Amino acid sequence: MPGTPALLAAETIVVRLRAAGHLAYFAGGCVRDLLLARQPKDFDVATSATPDVVLGMFPKTFAVGAHFGVVLVVSTGPDGVEIMTEVATFRNDGVYGDGRHPDAVRFSTSAEQDVERRDFTINGMLLDPLRLRDSGDLDRAVLDYVGGRADLAARLVRAIGDPSRRFAEDKLRMLRAVRFAARFEFAIETVTEAQIRAQAAAIHQVSAERIRDELTRMLTEGHARLAFELLDRTGLLDQVLPEVARMRGVEQPPEYHPEGDVWVHTLLLLEKLPAGVPATLAWAALLHDVGKPPTFERAPDRIRFNGHAEVGTSIAAAICRRLRFSNEETAQILALVANHMRFGDVERMKESTLKRFFRLPRFDEHLELHRIDCLSSHGLLRLYEFAKARFEQLPADEVRPTLLVTGRDLIEAGYQPGPRFKELLALAEDAQLEGRIHTREQGLALVREHFGTNA
Repeated sequence: MPGTPALLAAETIVVRLRAAGHLAYFAGGCVRDLLLARQPKDFDVATSATPDVVLGMFPKTFAVGAHFGVVLVVSTGPDGVEIMTEVATFRNDGVYGDGRHPDAVRFSTSAEQDVERRDFTINGMLLDPLRLRDSGDLDRAVLDYVGGRADLAARLVRAIGDPSRRFAEDKLRMLRAVRFAARFEFAIETVTEAQIRAQAAAIHQVSAERIRDELTRMLTEGHARLAFELLDRTGLLDQVLPEVARMRGVEQPPEYHPEGDVWVHTLLLLEKLPAGVPATLAWAALLHDVGKPPTFERAPDRIRFNGHAEVGTSIAAAICRRLRFSNEETAQILALVANHMRFGDVERMKESTLKRFFRLPRFDEHLELHRIDCLSSHGLLRLYEFAKARFEQLPADEVRPTLLVTGRDLIEAGYQPGPRFKELLALAEDAQLEGRIHTREQGLALVREHFGTNA
């Protein structure tokens, strides 16, 4: 196990807790990841020490959830960067009145009792880092009271104890089961999955922000298609994203979409999202055709979806509001959905229109959405390659040049600001982008030619 700063910080915390007479172990996802030969992102510590003891033992701490036994211990790494380690007191939980958090917790000195209230067996193992350091034997250092090692070997996500109770306690665990199954390409154990289906409608007890975050992780961890197939199979998709669920069975014209219906097409896009993809691009891949179900029309010549990009943008806006995306994220997701059909015209666009198209923020995401859209349907990349080549060839100062004619120039020339002012500026800018004018005087002459002297 490589001695990363996060690991060394957590190990130091365990050493100090042990020296003070408390039990302390690594807990949860870091143990799972080590057994899977993956590098953990962080290391959590579980201990018999109560929060007040933990707060008093370390020089810099934050009581982020002391009511639930959770304290953040801040350490300084070798490069001076602060490392946050979550230290949680062993506990057993009372009733979960809100479907997310226990109404009361009872601190415990039993590690076995602590893991029995956790979510899934693969996340319920403990590890003794001191035994690992001394023996170098990972197997001997793991404490497994819930059968997590067997489920890792069987590639199963299984709730600890009674799945009905685990999901009744915390509804978010249903989405987490899907996310872990997709991330590791595991199956969800049969009884566990059955309980997700049985309780899927209760997911609305979870805050919109937490639902959004879980879905975003599913979309950006490299197994988005599997995650959404599992959401569909468990009934969660109909609950959290009914607009996406409506894509199922919506036919498409086979000459453009030989792959199948809108849902199949969308899954093929999700399949092409790599781990670490920008969240806005991932959400746009999911939602780019969300306007097709309500615009489906079987016309005499072929199936049509007239205005589906515009309708889809409105639907995507409602989803972003419901899931409480930031304004910045919402703007980019909606721009991607709204503009995804414009690539069909790139070869015929005027130079000014093309350059304005290239000005869209993070245009590389627009290009990538178009590429995977094509690869998930007819497979033709001619328009993508044309747009990509022009985008990369055009210097930035040609796409967004310093304007030859400004509003101040128009005012000085005698034009009064008003409803048509924007048209005058756009005329001059288009001509500049197309190379038809090269000076301020030529721009003003063009404006006078089209609008007279007192527009």
